[in-house]
Amino acid sequence: MFARIRSDVQCILDRDPAARSRWEVLTCYPGLHAVLLHRPAHWCWVHGFKWSGRFISHLARWLTGIEIHPGAKLGDRVFFDHAMGVVVGETAEIGDGCTIYQGVTLGGTSLYKGAKRHPTLGKDVVVSAGAKVLGGFEVGDGAKIGSNAVVIKPVPAGATAVGIPARIIQSKAGESADVAPSQRTFSAYGITQEDDPVSQALRGLVDSAAGQDHQIALLWKAIETLSAQRPSERPGNCVPKDAARSECFEAEKMNQLLGK
Repeated sequence: MFARIRSDVQCILDRDPAARSRWEVLTCYPGLHAVLLHRPAHWCWVHGFKWSGRFISHLARWLTGIEIHPGAKLGDRVFFDHAMGVVVGETAEIGDGCTIYQGVTLGGTSLYKGAKRHPTLGKDVVVSAGAKVLGGFEVGDGAKIGSNAVVIKPVPAGATAVGIPARIIQSKAGESADVAPSQRTFSAYGITQEDDPVSQALRGLVDSAAGQDHQIALLWKAIETLSAQRPSERPGNCVPKDAARSECFEAEKMNQLLGK
């Protein structure tokens, strides 16, 4: 039991730069208190003491502002960061090393009792502030849920879900750095530079426009060279005076505006 508590404290020290000591984490972190109180509540629930489990979870909600149903399953090193207003449903499952921020809902869309109504989070999943994950599907290992996203379908391992309803952005390598043991990293609030699909689309358009501008400049230079070598049928140079012989599209400036 004490080894598990030490692990819970250490994971907070690893992921929160504001945490200065183990004593501070033990006494001042409601996310840790919510996890510690959930364990006896869950024990009561699975052993048939339903009211006792609900009462402990209700007490934990009153003390921490985090509502975790006693039937929910939590893995090791789960960190509820700030986490005021978090709601975790009865059949939800949270894997090892997950991080959940404030205002998150792991909810269900079905009214059938006993059915799997709430999501299952794999290992090292980051669910950012205000996100809603609704339904009995799986979120793969190392996936990230963007702030205020509404996720209503499965998220593959290493992918990122953003928007309303959430759009899935696949990992480039098929597996995120959160999953790879050799490159284990943590993204606070699940933020990375390549998680905005609109920015990705705009960057693609900028790169395409810059390439076309380069090709046009090369074509005009080639035409000018050929016209100088072979006299035109009409008097004068066949290349218009206003022809773009050099690139003028400011791709670098556009990418800077997009934050690239």
